[in-house]
Amino acid sequence: MTKTIRRTLSFLLALGLALGLVFSLSGCGSSDPPLEKTTAAPGETAPGSPARQPIPADKIIVGILHIGSVKDVSGYTYAHNKGFEEMKQALGLRDDQVVIRDNVDDSNVSATKIALQQLVDEGCDVIFATSYNYMQSVDEFAKEYPDVVFSHCSGYMSNETNFNNYFGRIYEARYLAGIAAGLKMKADGKPLAGYVAAMDSSNSEVTGGVNAWALGIQSVYPEAVVKVKVTGSWYDPEAEAAAAKALIDAGCYVIGQHCDTDGPQTTAQQNKVFGCGYNSDMTAAAPDAHLCAPIWNWGVYYTRAVQDVVNGSWAPVNYFGGMKEGLVGLSDLNEKSVAEGTAQAIEAARQKIIDGSLIVFDTGMKKADGTSFDYPLSDAEITGQINYYVKGVELL
Repeated sequence: MTKTIRRTLSFLLALGLALGLVFSLSGCGSSDPPLEKTTAAPGETAPGSPARQPIPADKIIVGILHIGSVKDVSGYTYAHNKGFEEMKQALGLRDDQVVIRDNVDDSNVSATKIALQQLVDEGCDVIFATSYNYMQSVDEFAKEYPDVVFSHCSGYMSNETNFNNYFGRIYEARYLAGIAAGLKMKADGKPLAGYVAAMDSSNSEVTGGVNAWALGIQSVYPEAVVKVKVTGSWYDPEAEAAAAKALIDAGCYVIGQHCDTDGPQTTAQQNKVFGCGYNSDMTAAAPDAHLCAPIWNWGVYYTRAVQDVVNGSWAPVNYFGGMKEGLVGLSDLNEKSVAEGTAQAIEAARQKIIDGSLIVFDTGMKKADGTSFDYPLSDAEITGQINYYVKGVELL
């Protein structure tokens, strides 16, 4: 049976199943399997991995599944799309070699499966799914189509043949943003910060980010407190703005976020307070309020991953890069808003993170209940087991 016929028959089956399934996956909790594997060197094949055939660079087809729109000018999907554009330029791919399905709600399993099937049927050799809740559907498709490479952003699922996940140490950049927030709060005598969180403390990805930002704040302003408002959705512009307003009404002076849009930052601007965005530089959206943002340089991963598929050296190894690899970083400081000395303080901390002398989740970190750690947290614990807030972080 040819690949085309097999994919067509599978599409009819998958479509029938998809139309009968619509449910929302909850965030990653303490029961989620932790990330076990780490990054492999470019071109490295994991032991026992099946050999993959090289694909000429002018023939490869790359599929992309986005939760938001490629027309977004900031935020989550914008950052991913920017990374894909960098990959295209680096590898010399034509526009017709990249197939995109955007605005696919990751809580809608039917829509997710239909979009994945469309990417498969268009002949994609590698498919990137960029939002957490696509994970279960990607796992199913990876089993159905072993000749296609599936790469999923965040989460924890993978297999030993054609499915990996990729994420990174964004908490390093959040810590640096926390320094900017803390110095601003300290300079103006405002000890309360707010954080718009997509998910509650059961989700390690979100909760680790809250904690890292708070630890950065406390490194320069120990008495500061961070209030958290949960929206329950990765992408909900209205809820994100409303959560930011509730935090501001509660007295929060700097608004951080782990959510997809610039709504918290524009709300901070409207209410004459300050903020740290996420995913991309949000200064243009909030020119008077925005301090800086932890950002993703997704092109670092996408270029490497697609090149490995071209070479035939792609392996099902989970990728977890950080500041040292250039995957994460901090946007330019908004000199109009940051406190004096912020650039110097951040650069000193950045160098220590890169050389390993500053570990964000290190010995002595205390949970909100006062429990302290006598060892640095491992990657596995950071990615799958942070289901608690640190001291000084409270729900609103």
